[in-house]
Amino acid sequence: MSISSPEGAVIKMYAAREEIYPREAKGRYATLRWACVWITQIVFYGLPWLTWNGRQAILFDLAARKFHIFGLVLWPQDFIYLAALLIIAAYLLFLVTAVAGRVWCGFACPQTVYTEIFLWIERRIEGARSARIRLDRQPWTLEKLSKKSAKHLAWGLVALWTGFTFVGYFAPVRSLLEAIGSLSLGPWEWFWIGFYAFATYGNAGWMREQVCKYMCPYARFQSAMFDKDTLIVTYDRARGEPRGAQGAASHKGEQQVADDAGGIQKKGDCIDCTMCVQVCPTGIDIRPAWTPVIR
Repeated sequence: MSISSPEGAVIKMYAAREEIYPREAKGRYATLRWACVWITQIVFYGLPWLTWNGRQAILFDLAARKFHIFGLVLWPQDFIYLAALLIIAAYLLFLVTAVAGRVWCGFACPQTVYTEIFLWIERRIEGARSARIRLDRQPWTLEKLSKKSAKHLAWGLVALWTGFTFVGYFAPVRSLLEAIGSLSLGPWEWFWIGFYAFATYGNAGWMREQVCKYMCPYARFQSAMFDKDTLIVTYDRARGEPRGAQGAASHKGEQQVADDAGGIQKKGDCIDCTMCVQVCPTGIDIRPAWTPVIR
């Protein structure tokens, strides 16, 4: 989709997707991200299996119109409390964004978490970034078919277990598992398990950064919550420019480059290795030609 500006230039509203091959990163923040993956998934997959006073600890029983949250039972007329809890969570999310920037997007968002899980599976089966690029470019062989099939099978199993777990919050999870084993599950249960499995498989396995760029409503307005004191990851243009591969050094060890006027100036610290782009799961280049200033 594209529109024409008054000057006659064509502005594309949606760019065709180019395959992104994120390079595996190591370090403090990568470890913190994986800690968030483990914590969120242990909570998500584990809570439906907890029991409390002889029943499921967390169960949103829509048929009986009762929400069981450990020892607390909420009826439809108590929904105001759940709404208040959700409002508090939303305000807390806004506060965290205003103070620390995109920490939700980078560490705790379900899209980020499941993309990280699916990428881990992809790396274990197809190899590192360079191996995945070579595999996609080579013609179809038995090896390529087997690796692709194994990857998608693993993705599908994770997605199905995710859909099953999600439905397990609204129907007793043990009864749900027994019904699946005996193939006596109702049509609506099959539908919702399949629906959420398909959404997980599609979003984390195929769409990935497209969800963040074009579908996520939070990404559309979170920049309005930034101010001059918000911690954000950005490019220091004054330090990095002029960017470029390191050339001949001066006698002081400084990298030099000829400017437009023919003079000599010190090169910036950015060596244009594109590593910052390669490790980004959304393929974003944080080195724009201009750097916005938040006032």
